[in-house]
Amino acid sequence: MSEEMKEELQTNETAETAEAATENTAADKPAESMADYEDHFDDANPWNRVQEYMDNKTILPVKVEGVVNGGVIVMVEGLRGFVPASKLSLSYIEDLETYLLKDIEVRVIDVDQASNRLVLSAREILKEKEKKAREEQISNLKIGTVLEGTVETLQNYGAFVKLENGLSGLVHVSQISQKRVKVPSDVLSVGDTVKVKVIGIKDGKVSLSMKALEEVKEEPEEKVVIPKSENIGTSLGDLFKNLKL
Repeated sequence: MSEEMKEELQTNETAETAEAATENTAADKPAESMADYEDHFDDANPWNRVQEYMDNKTILPVKVEGVVNGGVIVMVEGLRGFVPASKLSLSYIEDLETYLLKDIEVRVIDVDQASNRLVLSAREILKEKEKKAREEQISNLKIGTVLEGTVETLQNYGAFVKLENGLSGLVHVSQISQKRVKVPSDVLSVGDTVKVKVIGIKDGKVSLSMKALEEVKEEPEEKVVIPKSENIGTSLGDLFKNLKL
């Protein structure tokens, strides 16, 4: 056999081996089903992703891209989302323009692909953070601590005081003064600055007392003068000598 025939035969064998290997590899790889294509499609659909965010209550960092009537616009997964003004803060917002280009954290609260509706909220996250901060402050508050505060509201049963550390507590009407107080408004007004003492902490509620800081006024001791024995007369003459008959 000539050298040329040997080379041709070897080339054909190599080609057949490579073709067989390719066929085996293709046979080992499972073919993609229609379900696989649907899964890929679902993963690529941003509406499905924002639905998952809502189901999982995922916190999303976003930037306010625009201000519209009644709220602001943010972008989530390429979708235009709306944050109502009432869901943007814990308090009333005078000027929504102050939120433009501001970074905020939101949760998805409503998804409707058919209506192209995506609504988000920052309020719930802010409430959770406020609650956590309050719990931490209360855990660090000790009974007996004396603080200064401002009277926030007055009720028939007591006065709510905003403390200097940001917490609020109740001064029960019986703890306002050592003197009897019928209703708190008799001695207190909203806005008054008062000093209070922490007398109780239970279930996240703080009990305060103004009465505990009042000085106890002691009644003056009445002195009784006992006459000396020699000045005490016991005879009938002593008893009647000053009587005029």
